[in-house]
Amino acid sequence: MSGPSDYQPSNPALQWIERRLPIIGLVHSSFVVYPTPRNLNYWWTFGAILSFMLGMQILTGVVLAMHYTPHADLAFKSVELIVRDVNYGWLLRNMHACGASMFFFAVYVHMLRGLYYGSYKEPREVLWILGVIIYLLMMATGFMGYVLPWGQMSFWGATVITNLFSAIPYVGESIVTLLWGGYSVGNPTLNRFFSLHYLLPFLIAGVVVLHVWALHVAGQNNPDGVEPKTEKDTVPFTPHATIKDGFGVACFLLLYAWFIFYMPNYLGDADNYIPANPGVTPPHIVPEWYYLPFYAILRSIPNKLAGVIGMFSAIIILCFLPWLDAAKTRSSKYRPLAKQFFWIFVAVCILLGYLGAQPPEGIYVIAGRVLTVCYFAYFLIVLPLLSRIETPRPVPNSISEAILAKGGKAVASVAIALAAAGALFLGSLQDARASEGNDRPPGNKWSFSGPFGKYDRGALQRGLKVYKEVCSSCHGLSYIAFRNLAEAGGPGYSVAQAAAFASEYKVKDGPNDAGDMFERPGRPADYFPSPFPNEQAARAANGGAAPPDLSLITKARSYGRGFPWFIFDFFTQYQEQGPDYVAAVLQGFEDKVPEGVTIPEGSYYNKYFPGHAIKMPKPLSDGQVTYDDGSPTTVAQYSKDVTTFLMWTAEPHMEARKRLGFQVFVFLIIFAGLMYFTKKKVWADSH
Repeated sequence: MSGPSDYQPSNPALQWIERRLPIIGLVHSSFVVYPTPRNLNYWWTFGAILSFMLGMQILTGVVLAMHYTPHADLAFKSVELIVRDVNYGWLLRNMHACGASMFFFAVYVHMLRGLYYGSYKEPREVLWILGVIIYLLMMATGFMGYVLPWGQMSFWGATVITNLFSAIPYVGESIVTLLWGGYSVGNPTLNRFFSLHYLLPFLIAGVVVLHVWALHVAGQNNPDGVEPKTEKDTVPFTPHATIKDGFGVACFLLLYAWFIFYMPNYLGDADNYIPANPGVTPPHIVPEWYYLPFYAILRSIPNKLAGVIGMFSAIIILCFLPWLDAAKTRSSKYRPLAKQFFWIFVAVCILLGYLGAQPPEGIYVIAGRVLTVCYFAYFLIVLPLLSRIETPRPVPNSISEAILAKGGKAVASVAIALAAAGALFLGSLQDARASEGNDRPPGNKWSFSGPFGKYDRGALQRGLKVYKEVCSSCHGLSYIAFRNLAEAGGPGYSVAQAAAFASEYKVKDGPNDAGDMFERPGRPADYFPSPFPNEQAARAANGGAAPPDLSLITKARSYGRGFPWFIFDFFTQYQEQGPDYVAAVLQGFEDKVPEGVTIPEGSYYNKYFPGHAIKMPKPLSDGQVTYDDGSPTTVAQYSKDVTTFLMWTAEPHMEARKRLGFQVFVFLIIFAGLMYFTKKKVWADSH
């Protein structure tokens, strides 16, 4: 990649290989002695971070694919069984799901850095275009991966996005039919997306190789945009750049681990813990946060075809940046006007991301159209115009001269902008899916909250009793086996107690030798049986409403906390919106319907339930369930206990996750510290 190498190994075996396949010399010239500008700042470490994240996504994806079942009837359950029954399956799933967001976060920083410092200018045009191609492939891969869990948001996201291709004249409908494998999103669609999601990361890896190749041919850009002139302007890639990249990766891993072990659902959507249902449309269909700016552009244009063209043009236009910006000075560091317009552009992207998560109505539509015009104006008007009228500040004669200048304000401003971007993006996702237009559920003090939270064993056992005596007549726990009751991190029963509990249930089995189905006592390996044979029977017995399975209910329900709480939630690791909502609904029944509120016949008023009308009658009353440990037999206590139990059914490995997370954090902090002091030692003679 960096030209012929003069590296000659001393080992005879390596010499024999090198004469026939000079791969060691290629690595040596590309990643050891390769000359690197000595003034690169930490924004350049995101290239190494992206390489690491790509490898991590491929590795975890391959392992997950070994256990995943790409079938519309089994996909959702297979994902849950990976999390529950595969050794460290929860870790693999969290690493892959959170890794997608971390991957996009890193690529956006990488792209903005290139935009700010002019890394797309001659002679790096091909390098930049290859980067845009990688980004497009990432978007396709991420979208297809989001569909695979086959939850509500996965299914309806696939339906909405694939339908966009129908706007293409003449061939649009044929493309949609090809993508779907039929006339609606279904099993063929899932199979196609799984195959492509597995294939595309390897294609991305191939384009990344070309990207690195182009980088080594053209040479790295640097914050000052000055090409190296002498050996004083550069340092060897190893150990200088590698140790600096290592420190950057270690710091990034701390953020990555924060989500994996403590906030795995913070960047996700509660609706995706509900199995896909073509008959029920979610109230808000929004893509993942990293697609929101382009989704806002799509929705801001009233014509469907024009909207699709606008959305894709917002990405494709990046390929033409080397020709749209004809300024001779690369870095915005020396272009005062370009710097100001760059930060305006960043603000426009952030606001578009915010609008992408809002309903397409009223002021949001108008604002979206204005910001869409601003987005394209930056590329088509501002950059070409600035290249003609702007007078840049003097550029240093060499990198060595630039190093003597003190800086840091740009780094601080970038950090502040990125923090604001993250806050707005994440906040825009908090759209009150479970409690929109209703009283906000009150917060509770849960034993399992926080980085060191654990389940209250007494509450789990009491909650199981409430479930068995009250909830099990209508609601199932299809993802919980009786053996789970005796596993570490659970209610704390012994194997014998779990077996005895299972034997109290009758489980349908068969066929026997005569070909008949029969009932037998439950075994530890059996799952909690459903109270109804099928959904139709459940609806018939409950006034037309099918009682949901409770295995995931605390993760499948949420509500928006709003600004600024979503920012505090990130730092406090607050993830208990689901339990708060479930406990509130159980206590939110009121016999008297407030004035001005009407509910359908056969429904009951609940001030915390969406729409206030719920088919389920008040399930709990004081003194209904007897506790052997002397705990209060009140509705409030029942609600808290059964919600704690249901939280365990949704997160049976939570204690192991947090315990391992603490160990990983201690290791990463020590490792990052060692990398930092090693970096200082390596760079001491170079500054």
